[in-house]
Amino acid sequence: MAQEPRHRQLVRSFALMSTISAYFIGPVLLGVFVGRWLDERYDGSGLFIAGGMLVGLTTGVIGIFRVIRQFYGDEDDAQ
Repeated sequence: MAQEPRHRQLVRSFALMSTISAYFIGPVLLGVFVGRWLDERYDGSGLFIAGGMLVGLTTGVIGIFRVIRQFYGDEDDAQ
């Protein structure tokens, strides 16, 4: 029985790392692709790519903070 909590913690840690990766990579890539499309459409000379990347990065960081807060909040409730 001692292995069950350790196994559960390992799975939760892996899930947290995967979620953080997705929140960091996904919005940034989406922002870059949308910015690139807008640059091609409106001849923004890279302005929209930079803006899209910043918006994606900001969105990703906010999402990561929310996930981490929820992850640690769940642990405090379990104890």
